[in-house]
Amino acid sequence: MAKDYIGYQHLTDSALRSVVRDVLRRVEKQGLIGSHHFCITFKTQFPGVEIPDFLREQYPDEMMIILQHQYSGLKVRDEFFQVTLSFKKIPATLTVPFASLTQFVDPGVQFGLQFQGSEAAESAAKTPGSPLPAAKPVPLAPPKPAADAMKESEKPPAPAEVVSLDAFRKK
Repeated sequence: MAKDYIGYQHLTDSALRSVVRDVLRRVEKQGLIGSHHFCITFKTQFPGVEIPDFLREQYPDEMMIILQHQYSGLKVRDEFFQVTLSFKKIPATLTVPFASLTQFVDPGVQFGLQFQGSEAAESAAKTPGSPLPAAKPVPLAPPKPAADAMKESEKPPAPAEVVSLDAFRKK
């Protein structure tokens, strides 16, 4: 296979991570509207992830958070976002670099992205200028009631089937 000197994988990944960043910036300014809410999964050991020790012990590899009803202090920057959530009635501020994301889902509108190869993203974060792994769209099931979504957040995410963007284009 020929060497990709343009870096299509990095460009695609960067564009899809910027979708998450732009969505969170809109929510930072105007709040969640309609049925939108987010399930965001990230690597807890990724450089730059800041979470309380009790969460890191409970989620030593990966953690899913839900931004829906009970969150505050959402701050979005170019490389990361911060949000305050309650865990067993204990408020905790989390700092999550966009490069640490493994999945972003908005069940309210059946939209999702699965970021492949976070281990490669972690090594890229340690080596400036290295490309990040590519993200893929995730097919979603019909939205579930919020109570079911909260129960689901306690379970590890199921592996998702990766599909081509061509499947969603109008012909």
